[in-house]
Amino acid sequence: MSQFDLFGTSEDEKELFQVENGQYLFIPNFFSIEEGNYLFSRLDSTISWKQEKMNMYGKEVLFPRLTAWYGDSDRPYSFSGITLNPLPWTEELLKIKKKIETKTSAIFNSVLLNKYRDGSDSISWHTDDEKELGKNPIIASVTFGGTRNFQLRHRDTGEKINLELSHGSLLIMQGELQHFWQHQIPKTKKQVDPRINLTFRVIQ
Repeated sequence: MSQFDLFGTSEDEKELFQVENGQYLFIPNFFSIEEGNYLFSRLDSTISWKQEKMNMYGKEVLFPRLTAWYGDSDRPYSFSGITLNPLPWTEELLKIKKKIETKTSAIFNSVLLNKYRDGSDSISWHTDDEKELGKNPIIASVTFGGTRNFQLRHRDTGEKINLELSHGSLLIMQGELQHFWQHQIPKTKKQVDPRINLTFRVIQ
């Protein structure tokens, strides 16, 4: 039996959450512990991780995490003043993509990977609303490794939603969410295991 024969459908599913100006689907155990352990190990060792730089207030600053961009060869992605050209899909990435596409109408053509090495690695408040993503983008976020707090914040009302993104979880954000809600992974002083996050996207 191959490693990916383990893939099945989790029964621990949550319904679609309807919030003001958007929707999200959260499935905490979309991948089993065995699947997650295998995929974390493979992604950790085979992905071409890089620490990108961006300009902030006239200074060059390192991203507080490692990143990688994979997908169809004609789908570059620009954000935070940088442009990433995709590396070819790997077997593991295609298997993950195929499984999460069973939960959404989207057929993803790209994935941004982030590796959070410890609690000092983070991503600040932002929205995934770049023009390449289209009007109401569907973003599918998969977590392997350490649990981190994921925060959503409404631009107008200030309402906040906190989700604990754990090993093997799937979060799908859709509708108008990216236009009205920012999200972040804040730093933490707690001891946390390394975390690999994949956000699958449709670049138009």
